[in-house]
Amino acid sequence: MKMTHERLAVRRLAMSAAGAAAALLVLSGCGSADEAEAVPKTATGTLEHIAGEVGCKPDMQTDADTIRQALCTNKDGDFDGRFVLATFATDRGQAEWLAGAKDYGGYYLVGRKWVAVGEKKTVSGLQGTLGGEMQEGSEHMNPGGSHNNGNHSG
Repeated sequence: MKMTHERLAVRRLAMSAAGAAAALLVLSGCGSADEAEAVPKTATGTLEHIAGEVGCKPDMQTDADTIRQALCTNKDGDFDGRFVLATFATDRGQAEWLAGAKDYGGYYLVGRKWVAVGEKKTVSGLQGTLGGEMQEGSEHMNPGGSHNNGNHSG
């Protein structure tokens, strides 16, 4: 019986190592070098620091312990336009804010404890400087968004 448990443990370890190796190959082998360079490392820091990265002097709207939120206007290159920049004290606070905000549509650039919200062109341009993950709000409130391309049933 002991041999069976040992074999099972060795097999699990081997499968785990094989899975990790496969994941590493996928992560390092998929996509071109251009794709890897297209999205920089995600910005971190205070609201003022993140705003400064994209040349925005933030117009503070909310300055509380749990959330800081400002309006930004930028007329510079790829991220020309207005956007909202919010920073959060906790990951949970950010997740709860995003869950409610996405019901209103829009485009979201999400970093660790920060979110930029604006038009698709603006948010895409911000991603080129700030990194982060692009997300889209509710299909019902985003008439021109990718959710409404006629591919969903209903």
